[in-house]
Amino acid sequence: MIFQAEYCMKAQILGQVPYDVEDSLRGSAVNLQVPLDTQGHHSRECPTGHSACAGESFRSAARLLPGGGRVAVPHLVRVPRSFRLSQDAVKIVGSSHFPVSVYVMLHQRSPHVLCVTQQLRNTELIDPSFQWHGPKGQIASENSTVQVTSTGSLLFQNFEEAMSGVYTCFLQYRPTTEERPRNIPLKYIVYAYREPHFYYQFTARYHAAPCNSIYNISFEKKLLQILSKLVLDLSCEISLLKSECHRVKMQRAGLQNELFFTFSVSSVDAQKGAKPCRGPDCDHARRLSKARHLIERFFNQQVEVLGRHLEPLPQIYYIEGTLQMVWVNRCFPGYGINFLKHPRCPECCVICSPGSYNPFDGTHCMQCNSSLRYGAKACG
Repeated sequence: MIFQAEYCMKAQILGQVPYDVEDSLRGSAVNLQVPLDTQGHHSRECPTGHSACAGESFRSAARLLPGGGRVAVPHLVRVPRSFRLSQDAVKIVGSSHFPVSVYVMLHQRSPHVLCVTQQLRNTELIDPSFQWHGPKGQIASENSTVQVTSTGSLLFQNFEEAMSGVYTCFLQYRPTTEERPRNIPLKYIVYAYREPHFYYQFTARYHAAPCNSIYNISFEKKLLQILSKLVLDLSCEISLLKSECHRVKMQRAGLQNELFFTFSVSSVDAQKGAKPCRGPDCDHARRLSKARHLIERFFNQQVEVLGRHLEPLPQIYYIEGTLQMVWVNRCFPGYGINFLKHPRCPECCVICSPGSYNPFDGTHCMQCNSSLRYGAKACG
């Protein structure tokens, strides 16, 4: 797939040398070729005992330019997460000493929650009976969303937020035919969770006109238009987070004006709270990775073109090596990441428990004593 970006932006800076951004950025129409199957991603299976897995790769991206030059773009590259329950987590056993946490991806089928302890799982049980109680009372043997199997396992078919809560199984059995029945309550806390969605945040610096010049404002608008057009076909969007002009004292030089840009690129559909879509066309992480490569190449090409630019330099131009990028995680409102509370799902966006809430798309559930339900988006 080939994405073509036509850069046409011209400005006259303070009546001096005409600043042709088209020439400064690329000189002519540029074909940006991004192979669909070249992502640089790596994946690995989840470690035993974890319900989510994540891979990370740290590298400093240095782009080779024609003529052998290099433009360093230091940034953190993190492999998008892939949530799969490990084989050990497919069936979850209880404990007679403490509640067991169970994590179920929203709108997905749950693992089998067994009404036995690890010790009893390998023991012969005579005349066993199982009775499950959930947030709404006793659970019937089977309905459209939850099933209790003949062996007492609890299984959710299409897990919803409202299903989160405390579930208790009352197990009754005889160790031998001569002994009296024993009763054991087994408590589970079942949490809905979602994959974190993320965005890339970029910062870049430009040599600028005087800070009170209207040409800086015009340049900012045109630059955002170019970047937005660059990622449009990927269903991504550019948002300006901050733009500031400062006077900078250079080493062994005088003062110069610089524009400090901070902008983000995010997946448009990842911002919607609807049911997650599936399939390669819905992979916002894959599309964001492509958008990141396009943006990096765009800034690298500015350096290349500027290197061929004859004196005098234009008054507004990208300062080589100032492009920085960070990965920013976020959860949907009502969810948060807490590896201390949820060590078996350390990078999951887990639904906020009663006593906490998350009103925004941050990554933490905040304390709120008046919040009495799971997934609270407001305090109270």
